[in-house]
Amino acid sequence: MIRRAGEHALLVETGSLEVSHRLDALLRASRPPGVAEIVPGPETVLVNAPGTDPSQLRPWISGLLDTARVPSGEGLPPAATVTVPVVYDGADLDEVAALTGLSAAEVVERHTRRELVAGWLGFAPGFAYLTGLDPALHVPRLTTPRTSVPAGAVAIAGPYSAVYPSASPGGWRLLGRSPVTVWDLSADPPALLTPGTRVRFEAISTP
Repeated sequence: MIRRAGEHALLVETGSLEVSHRLDALLRASRPPGVAEIVPGPETVLVNAPGTDPSQLRPWISGLLDTARVPSGEGLPPAATVTVPVVYDGADLDEVAALTGLSAAEVVERHTRRELVAGWLGFAPGFAYLTGLDPALHVPRLTTPRTSVPAGAVAIAGPYSAVYPSASPGGWRLLGRSPVTVWDLSADPPALLTPGTRVRFEAISTP
């Protein structure tokens, strides 16, 4: 379903994160003039076109949505893959080990074993919710959030992992730190981990 969202935007209900990612890629590959923002979410994609009549975009979006619903991946640009090096010395590593019944080394092994996928951005600019975390590492957030978490902190909470793009308050459990910059206003795009990007964490001894 495609619905109006405000004066100059359309909200596309995709029904799944996978379709959102495929539609986001297709929209960006053929973006017409006037479309300023394309914002994917877990089951939606927002298309914002200030100064235009969004109803004119419906045929374009509808056709791409039909393509995005076909899981073959044909016609889609390849997803980017990013390796994020991590020094696993986080303040919560031992507590995560205790909560999961694993050793600290096993926590690191399970965090680096899987390829995760950037689901969507939220909370702060460049903050990517990384999906596909090993279920053994699903732990609750801190009861009391920290007042400041440094940029580059690598953390987990519930079914997600993330790299903090900038210093901010946060309640996720810290596993380590990465020297990689995931939010840079001088870059295009500013966010390194855009929706659909595949992410692998790699343990290193020094940043």
